[in-house]
Amino acid sequence: MGFKQFPLPVSAIVIDLDGTLLHTAPELAESANRMLHDMGRPAVSQDLLMSYIGNGIHWLVKRALTGNMHAEPEAALFDRALPIFEKHYTELLLHSKPFPNVVKGLDALKAAGYRLGCITNKVERYTNPLLQGIGLAHYFDIVLAGDTLPEKKPHPLPLLHSAKFFGVPIEQLLLVGDSLSDTQAARAAGCPIICVPYGYNHGEPVEGLDVDAVIPDLTDVLPLIKRA
Repeated sequence: MGFKQFPLPVSAIVIDLDGTLLHTAPELAESANRMLHDMGRPAVSQDLLMSYIGNGIHWLVKRALTGNMHAEPEAALFDRALPIFEKHYTELLLHSKPFPNVVKGLDALKAAGYRLGCITNKVERYTNPLLQGIGLAHYFDIVLAGDTLPEKKPHPLPLLHSAKFFGVPIEQLLLVGDSLSDTQAARAAGCPIICVPYGYNHGEPVEGLDVDAVIPDLTDVLPLIKRA
């Protein structure tokens, strides 16, 4: 189901965090390698670790331990690894940088009168300090982290919750993201989705996903939408 009539009628916009707003992969990958080092395990290439990003920290740790997208490590091994990862990631968290034109794009959307939210699968204990520390928190009226609600993307609940929060019909809520889980959530919810091509889609090009548009960066959202 696509929304192909541009400009799309939009009342509010929700934006993904990792891979869309912020380039967090270097810090996530470095934290995973520091964890592996501390556990006496061999390092993994940054490219491979980047392909493991996008479903939250638990899956990143599991994939770093197993070298597999879907395998479950021994529970005791995972329970030992997770706090080590978390310690390193807490130290590196604020080294992340916004992608090019993110701030310019957010400013333009705000100036055009759109209300904005952030929906991420990153847990709240990292999401809020990251948005605050990098200076993006003030753009968003609502922030939904991976553990804010009982379900996270690709489940539609965060999008449906956001539409209710903004008081807008779901088909007038635009999601801007970078990955399969974003497109699955949008289609399940029934809202339009625009993707950026520079993010974390497990190494696959976003052009192959069920998206309404792919744009170079956040400044290219505004020409594709109109106030609903």
